[in-house]
Order: sequence, then structure tokens, then C-alpha cells
Amino acid sequence: MATHVDHSRTATRSWLGVSAITASLFVFLTTELMPVGLLTPMSSNLGISVGVAGLMVTLYGVSAGLGVPFIVAWTRRVNRRVLLSALLVILTLGNLITAVSPNYPLVLTTRLVMGFASGVFWAIGVSMAMRLVAERHAGRAAAIVMSGISVAAVVGIPLGTALESLTSWRTTFLIWAGLSALVLLAVVAAIPSLPSRNAVPVREVFTLPLRNAPLRLVLFTVVLFVLGHFGAYTFVRPYLEDSTSATPFFITAVLMVYGAGGAAGNFIAGHTVGRSLRGSFIVGCAGLTVSLLLLLTIGHGQAGAVVSLVLWGISFGVVQLSQVNMTQAAAPDTFEAAMSLNTMAYNTSIALGALFGGLLADHLGVTGVVWFGVALTAASLLLTLATRGRTSPAVPGGAPAAQE
Repeated sequence: MATHVDHSRTATRSWLGVSAITASLFVFLTTELMPVGLLTPMSSNLGISVGVAGLMVTLYGVSAGLGVPFIVAWTRRVNRRVLLSALLVILTLGNLITAVSPNYPLVLTTRLVMGFASGVFWAIGVSMAMRLVAERHAGRAAAIVMSGISVAAVVGIPLGTALESLTSWRTTFLIWAGLSALVLLAVVAAIPSLPSRNAVPVREVFTLPLRNAPLRLVLFTVVLFVLGHFGAYTFVRPYLEDSTSATPFFITAVLMVYGAGGAAGNFIAGHTVGRSLRGSFIVGCAGLTVSLLLLLTIGHGQAGAVVSLVLWGISFGVVQLSQVNMTQAAAPDTFEAAMSLNTMAYNTSIALGALFGGLLADHLGVTGVVWFGVALTAASLLLTLATRGRTSPAVPGGAPAAQE
């Protein structure tokens, strides 16, 4: 009986740790995207144009992507509980400095530093959650953590915008500093010591794709679907405004529905990736392509737009969790280093997707951007189908990676 009680307490603390990591993802992501909903008041208060204010998001994403492989390698011997706590300290101080900053250069510099911290979190967060629980529950733990993305989209960003309308953008960041501090306390209380694993020095990180063909293929597929997805998603509002004469209220509602679909997709993938990892990615990627085609064909009415965005959200949730598990299956012995490359590829592709989408929108219209999304997500799907014969290394524990 005593053994059972001890095991139950250990399991409960493990899942509390997973919840703390999920909350960490929530505050990191909402901090990254918060300026999107606050650009107008921030630019007005700081005396800059809206376009210049947009650099707060761009530079945050660039530093999150380009810096992460180096920082993860340099901190490869740091206990992961200590490292996550330090990242949350940076996030808390960054939000606090942003809230009281007297000028834009200080805001931009602060955001740049926070971006580095965010990128490191993306590289270590999921693997930390998977280590906290029994191996058979690792996929579920990853799904729970990734659901923080959808929670941020459905709750966090609209909440930040609402708080600004009731108070000010400075108060909003001040509140987020307090929330980040609470998450820090939760991490300290709920997560046990997690000594670093899979230590890989900087000089070896960038050679991983050269020596590991499955990882190389995963990174290619990630680049393709992220380019397509975010290229189209960045311009979904002007597309809906042009095609359906959508009101701001409808756009807010449909994007929240999209976020809810993403949460559902994460939940579904949490049950399917263990049975067929490759199959889950294929179905999700096909869903991305189909949803964009539906947006082009039936998205001219509000009902069609809702259907398209729901399928888009569900499919993205499935693909998002699948690609994390694919990275682990491809590089189980160097997962953190592989995830740092994944994060770099992911964030760089977000920036490039938005850049290419903007060029297409200016020259071909926003419909051309959606076709760009169709082409790139379909290319990611075809690459996966064409490499069916490739097998991934075994996942930790000796079980073969579920690829078929």
C-alpha cells in the first residue's frame, strides 16, 4: 500500500510538472505574439510607425530561431530545471522592462533578448515534459504541452487585447510579467531536478543532419509545411475581408475557432502518433492542403470559411505534434540538439513564409498567398510519401519508431 501511495504521489507531481511546462509555453508564446494585438497603441505611445513597431515580433522570432542551436549547446551541461527557471526569469524581467520602458530602442533590445530565451524553451520544453512521465505516457505529455499553443491562440492573445482596451498596453505587459513570475514559481515547485542529457557541443549540432538522413528529411518537411502554413495564415485576415467582407468580430471568432481546432488536433494526435507517427503526419499535412483548397473554393461564404478554418486548425494541431515526435524518432540520442535545429528551421521558415507571402500579396493578391500555402503544404506531403522506404532510428527504450 505504501508503494502504491508513493507511486501515486510521484505520478501526480510528474503531471503537475507537465502542466507547469505547458503554462510556460503559454506565457512564452503569448509574450511573443502580444504586440500583434497592441501595435496601434504601442506605436502611438512610443512615437513610431506601425510598420516599425512590427519589428517587435519579427526580431523576437529571428533571435528565437537563429540563436537557439548555439545556446542549447553552450548550456548542454546545465540542469534543465535550472535552465527553464532562468529562462522564465528573463521572460518576467523582459515583460516588466517592456511595461516601464521610456523608449522604443529599449523595448526592441529587450524583445531581442527575450527571443533567445523563447527559442531555448522551444528546444528543451517538450523533451523535459516527456522525461517527467513514464515512457508509455511520453506522447501524451508532449500533446499536453503543445496544447499550450492553442490555448494561447484562443485565450491568451484575445485576453491581452481585451486588457489593453480596459487599461493600457503597459499594464498588459505588467500583468504578463506577474503571470510569468507565477509560472516560474510553479516550475520551481513542481519540476524535479532534470540533469542534462544528450550533450552535444556546438561544432557537432550542425553536422547532425549531414550524418542523420531521417532527421534531414524531417527538417525538410518542417521547412516546407511551415512556409506554406504561415505564409497563408499571416494573410488570412485580409483574405477573409476580401472574400467574405468579414467584420472584425467574425474574424476574431473564426480565429478562436481555429485555435480550438488546433487543441482538438493536438488531442487527436496524442492518441494516434504512438500507433502510426508517419501516418498521423500524412493525414495532418493532407488536411492542411485540403483546408486551404476549401478556403479557395467555399471560403467566399462565412459558413465555408468556418469549415475551412476548423479543418485547418485540426490539421495543424496534428502536424505540429507529429513533427515533434518525428524529430525525436529521428534523433533519440540527440533530441535536444535536434530540436534546436528544428526550432531554428521552424522560426526561420515563419519569417520567410511571411516575407514571401507579403511579396505575393503585393503582386498577385491575397488569393495568390493561399495558393502558395497549397503548393508548399502539398510539397511537404509529397516528400513524406516519397520517402516511405526510409526508417527512423529506434526511440528511447528500444521500441522502434512508429513510422507505418
